[in-house]
Amino acid sequence: MSTVDVHAVISGAGPAVVLANSLGSTHRMWDAQIADLERRFTVVRYDTRGHGASPVPDGPYTIDDLADDLVALLDRLGLERAHLVGLSLGGMTAMRVAARHPERVDRVALLCTGAQLPPASAWTERAATVRAQGTAAVAAAVVDRWFTAGYDGDRGHWEQMVAATPAEGYAGCCEAIAELDLRQQLPSITAPTLAIAGADDPATPPARLAEIADAIPGARLLVVDDAAHLANVEQPGVITPALLAHLEQS
Repeated sequence: MSTVDVHAVISGAGPAVVLANSLGSTHRMWDAQIADLERRFTVVRYDTRGHGASPVPDGPYTIDDLADDLVALLDRLGLERAHLVGLSLGGMTAMRVAARHPERVDRVALLCTGAQLPPASAWTERAATVRAQGTAAVAAAVVDRWFTAGYDGDRGHWEQMVAATPAEGYAGCCEAIAELDLRQQLPSITAPTLAIAGADDPATPPARLAEIADAIPGARLLVVDDAAHLANVEQPGVITPALLAHLEQS
C-alpha cells in the first residue's frame, strides 16, 4: 500500500519530536504535554492514517504502512532525524521505524504499548464489529480501559473522540495490530529508549513494557502508579517530566 499524507500540527522550536497517537484517538491526546514540550522542541503531532483529519484508505493496514506514513511525514517536513514518542499503536509505529530506519531516529519513548498483542482474533473481531456498527459501538468499552476508576476527567470527551474515528480507519488499524509481532526486531533498535507503563493498564500491562525494555539494548522502564492506558492524560505530572528528561539527554 502506498503512503498517505497524514494530517500534522507543528508547534514550538528546537529539535524535532514526533508524537504518534493511539488507536481511536487523534493528535489531541497529547494536549497535556504540549505546553512543556513546545518550549524546548519543534513538536510534530499527527493523526495516524484512518484517524482524525488524515486520509482513510481501505484496510487492512500493516505496521509497515503506518511506519512508512511516519517516514513520509519526516520527509515532507524536511526532518532528517527526530525523537519519536508513541503511545499504544503509536508506540508500535515508533518501534518499527526505529528498527527499520535507525538513521532517522534520535531518542524514543514508548508508552503503554506492546511488541505484540495476542490473540489476533480479538482484533479481527473488533474490526468486524466496528465495520458493521461503527466506532460508537465500542467507544464506552474502549475508554473504560483507557482510564482508572479514579480518573476525574471528562470521559465523555474521550468517548466522542473514539466515536468520531472513521470505522474503516479504526478497523484497518485493528488488523495491523492483529498481525503485529516486533519481538525479533527489538534488539536491533539502537536509539536510546524509555518505556513507560501504566501500573493499572489492562490493555498493555507493565509486563508488555518490561518485555520491550528488556529486549532493546540500554532501554529503561518506568511504571507509573494510578494510570491505565492513556497514562499521559491521567498522570501528566509524572510522565511529562519523564519525557523531557529522556529527550533532553545528550
